Amino acid sequence: MPLEERTARLTILIDPRKKAVFERLCAEEDATPSQVVRRLIRAYIEERQGRPWRPEEVELPPPRRAAKRR
Repeated sequence: MPLEERTARLTILIDPRKKAVFERLCAEEDATPSQVVRRLIRAYIEERQGRPWRPEEVELPPPRRAAKRR
């Protein structure tokens, strides 16, 4: 699987017990939680679209600029 060119942060809230089990299972697989979440998201996209993920088909929105502080 080719590495994607850019990254974006996704922050989620999760029950601490689920997080602990998830991190343990990831470690048993010798994978980081981020790697597993990316794999799960890709599988979800492919399942919903009914075809393999092709990042070149998606146009990214322009980067957000920070709001000016007064």
